[in-house]
Amino acid sequence: MQFSVSSLERVQIRVVLDMDSNIQLLIYLIPTLIGMFLVLPTGRVIASSLEETLPSFATERGRVLSGLLLTCVAGFAVSIQTLWISSKVSEGGNFCASSTVFSCDDVIGNTAYNTDPIFGIPWGGIGAAVFCVLLYLAYSTSLEPNSTWVDNYLKLGTALTFGGFLVIGLLVSYEIQMEKICQYCTTAHIANVAAFIGFYRLMKLNESGEWNQES
Repeated sequence: MQFSVSSLERVQIRVVLDMDSNIQLLIYLIPTLIGMFLVLPTGRVIASSLEETLPSFATERGRVLSGLLLTCVAGFAVSIQTLWISSKVSEGGNFCASSTVFSCDDVIGNTAYNTDPIFGIPWGGIGAAVFCVLLYLAYSTSLEPNSTWVDNYLKLGTALTFGGFLVIGLLVSYEIQMEKICQYCTTAHIANVAAFIGFYRLMKLNESGEWNQES
């Protein structure tokens, strides 16, 4: 009887830990999805109702920049989280281990795949650094949208996020080999896709001559 009770307690503790990791995932995933929605043309659907509260939403440039900034912040944060998970797992701990296909511990904690093959830098650290650069490019553009260097910043942001697709492809191939999916990594991948859309749309908007026009 004592064994059954102890087993039940362990199951309950495991459920609580899983719930905590999933709730933390939502903290990153929800802003990422909102940011993606804003950078897409459909973003005007929710932005139009918020124009009085957020005047920047009154223009296409403002909406896309807002979504891009939100996405970059979320991407940076989730990358830092994956870096922390990697450190925790390497010390023998666990965060979101699971016997199902969704197990970030199995992916991030796999020493054969959790660092880049050239310099050996953890993927979470690389992601955090890239999103930090993207955040700088986007925030600088939002502060001085008519500066001469804006065009170069938007092109650089587009190039960096496009290059991110190659890294995403590599990491997804690792997950296929392991037959596991890292939810936190996937969130960072979604953030990169959203950031690419944002930078690309802003680059095209700037080139079209409609940069300062209201939508």
